[in-house]
Amino acid sequence: MIRGIANADREAIIRLLVRGPAGQRQRIKAVIDTGFDGWLSLPPALIAVLGLPWRRHGRPILADGSERPFDIYEATVIWDRRPRPIAVDEADTTPLIGMALMEGYELRMQVRRRGKVTLQAMP
Repeated sequence: MIRGIANADREAIIRLLVRGPAGQRQRIKAVIDTGFDGWLSLPPALIAVLGLPWRRHGRPILADGSERPFDIYEATVIWDRRPRPIAVDEADTTPLIGMALMEGYELRMQVRRRGKVTLQAMP
């Protein structure tokens, strides 16, 4: 089970350990974003610190209909106490956890300040 907490803005926050290919590691706080269909987004500075290898370009269509190209990297996260290789979208924002990373999990959240957030693997 993965646990987190809702912040003052009622955003679901969980902590993750992200690892780069040469053993670099960083603990981060990330916001669960159910409108993001990717795995994880990280800012460019953190991608550089972790030395994440570039994999390809992405071209999402945003909610306003515009396209904004971005780069996709590879990392490993510790997810539910297990290493999991994932794609990381470069985005100059707060780290976001997307629906691809949460696939196979049930998300529960108490929508209030300091509310409990849990992700439980489904059978």
